[in-house]
Amino acid sequence: MTKPLQLFRPFRFTDKHRLADYDPEAIPLSRGGEDDQRARLEALASELDELQNLLHAGGERKLLLVLQGMDTSGKDGTIRWVFSRTSPLGVRVAAFKAPTEEEKARDFLWRCHAVVPRAGELMVWNRSHYEDVLVPVVNGWIDKATTAERYRRINEFEALLDGTGTTVLKCMLHIDPQEQRKRLQARIDDPTKHWKFSLGDLEVRKQWPQYQRAYEKAMRATSTNLAPWYVIPSNDKLHRNLMIAELLVATLRAMKLKPPRANPAFKGLIVR
Repeated sequence: MTKPLQLFRPFRFTDKHRLADYDPEAIPLSRGGEDDQRARLEALASELDELQNLLHAGGERKLLLVLQGMDTSGKDGTIRWVFSRTSPLGVRVAAFKAPTEEEKARDFLWRCHAVVPRAGELMVWNRSHYEDVLVPVVNGWIDKATTAERYRRINEFEALLDGTGTTVLKCMLHIDPQEQRKRLQARIDDPTKHWKFSLGDLEVRKQWPQYQRAYEKAMRATSTNLAPWYVIPSNDKLHRNLMIAELLVATLRAMKLKPPRANPAFKGLIVR
């Protein structure tokens, strides 16, 4: 069972919480200026690399990091900076976009099973199965009964992952609408960033209140001891990355990972 980490207890979402309880501007782990935060992030990124090596060498435990958030909340940026020192061989990323016809022809969790972490692997999901209780809910494509059934199936799925050695961390990257407006405008104003923007982003932005409610309901129903939700203040990009790095490193430390036992057959072996 994943125990709540003391440092992140205030950011753990429960069925008693609302998103309004969390300030997107907060920088709770900031003990100095930006230079200090960058130095800490660099140190954490290096330690994450060492811990990931132990995770891989042990070949038993697994870690799944789920990143959710509104458009521009920083899912790509988080992955880029937090794992900047980690070997690409040790971390696998899956991006969940709108389901294909092949995926829609099956149950909503079908595409998730194919990309769960392997033994010894650290897996990151950029969006996830939670898209299936956000987008269809906001757009009225599924009813309340179907939504509740999906919540139940998600909890069962995550319990299955936990029971087979996978630690599940779920992070909602929390920004406010003013910050999203600035980030969307920056993409529009910079021709080199146009590939990151679509007119559909503006339509989704109009549904901001509906998405906030959908997130709250989904997180209340699925934040469990086995797979807790954490709300990460994300208006400050550097601090967002620092929080995710701290959470990952603390989680891996708590696993008490050790290298495999030495092979006695190698004792005294000399390479000639």
